[in-house]
Amino acid sequence: MKRRVVVTGLGAVTSIGIGKDEFWKNLIAGKSGIGNVTTFNTSDYPINKGGEVKNFKPTDFISKNKLKDMARASQFAVAAAKMALEDAKLSINEIREQKTGTIIGTTMADIQSLEQIDKYWTKNGEDEVWPINVIKYPGNELSENIGYFFDISGPNYTIPTACSAGNYSIAYAFDLIRENRSHIMIAGGTDPFSRITFTGFNRLYAMAPEKCQPFDKNRKGMMIGEGSGILILEELEAAKKRKANIYCEILGYGLSCDAYNMTIPRVEGVVKVMEKAIKNSGVAKEDIDYISAHGTGTPANDKTECEAIKKVFGNLSKDLSVSSIKSMLGHTMGAASALEAITCCLAIQNSTMPPTINYETPDPDCDLDITPNNAKKKMLKVVLNNSFAFGGNNACVVLGRYRN
Repeated sequence: MKRRVVVTGLGAVTSIGIGKDEFWKNLIAGKSGIGNVTTFNTSDYPINKGGEVKNFKPTDFISKNKLKDMARASQFAVAAAKMALEDAKLSINEIREQKTGTIIGTTMADIQSLEQIDKYWTKNGEDEVWPINVIKYPGNELSENIGYFFDISGPNYTIPTACSAGNYSIAYAFDLIRENRSHIMIAGGTDPFSRITFTGFNRLYAMAPEKCQPFDKNRKGMMIGEGSGILILEELEAAKKRKANIYCEILGYGLSCDAYNMTIPRVEGVVKVMEKAIKNSGVAKEDIDYISAHGTGTPANDKTECEAIKKVFGNLSKDLSVSSIKSMLGHTMGAASALEAITCCLAIQNSTMPPTINYETPDPDCDLDITPNNAKKKMLKVVLNNSFAFGGNNACVVLGRYRN
């Protein structure tokens, strides 16, 4: 018999708050984390705004001795993991004694280290490249740095499935616990703000100039963001035995690939992943109260996602609530669906759905209840967390209110 998996700890590093409490307070207040970019000079770019994390002090979480080996994405992830473990009331000794593992999703990993290598190499030659930047860059450093920091030697993976990577991480962690291959999993996603990402999406003409407006008729694109979201997943009986606070239960997930286009989403693929997630979770469509949308604010994504929701849910879609927190955070890449999973946990716990801000003009193609501009109270039993990545790489996770 498959074991049940629950969420007992949450940690968040975001442009609207560090720590789950500040993150949630500002999320339901509809606060925007978008501002002028300070990571690098954007004067040569047509767009100058993004969702940077402005008040993060890595030394609040990591000793200087260990910090020297970590670039920004790893710093975010370790800090979020530390907060999540503290929230779960799990000590370092407890996680070392258990079968504890780490799975982190990402798009760009510690790309800023690679940018530093390029900067010094092209300016001053190979001898000016700092060796430490070479060590900091590889994507596997994200999960390895968490293992190193907490001295845990269980399963350790980095999943680079881009903008659906957070959900992939949670799904794989869910499987490892359910199949008794691990007892506790540190799972989520992280990505830093980078020149490469910013330049790439500018060149794709996918970015909005001032604000992200998911599902609005006049939406102009996405905004780049950064941050990290980490969840602590545990086997239910072990969590009950230690009287842990249970935010919600992971009921299941679905994965799919559009196999269609590297940048354009396909309705059929999005329909397939949601239907798989619902079926694998053993819930009925009627049970789902809320969808945390991928909702990037691009014309193609939002139209495709709304069409897919209506195909999957039919007449039930009229009663569904949907919202996109990317309207506040921007698109945090590999961290996005992990932060959205944290949002789902807190929405269930607080019976409140966060808003889609910047909503001004209804779009006939997106005629769902997208929780416009203001949070809404609603008793939530089952929620669906959508995530879709370039290449049509889709992952949806179903979370439900814990029932004894």
